[in-house]
Amino acid sequence: MDIKAKIDEIVSKVKNDKDFSRNFKENPTKAIESIIGVDLPDEEINKIVSGIKAKLTLDDIGGLIGKFKK
Repeated sequence: MDIKAKIDEIVSKVKNDKDFSRNFKENPTKAIESIIGVDLPDEEINKIVSGIKAKLTLDDIGGLIGKFKK
């Protein structure tokens, strides 16, 4: 499984699907497993959750910087 590709896919879903976004905030492990269709070990899920949260934070910061530059 390409972890980076899955992170990108899930980040996109979090941003564009309000229901999934709410589910991710409430229970990220369950939300991720519903997308990938596999019950992964906690270590793997935690890596994916961390990657998604980091990417969402970076995207938010990038958006704020873009607004500030304007």
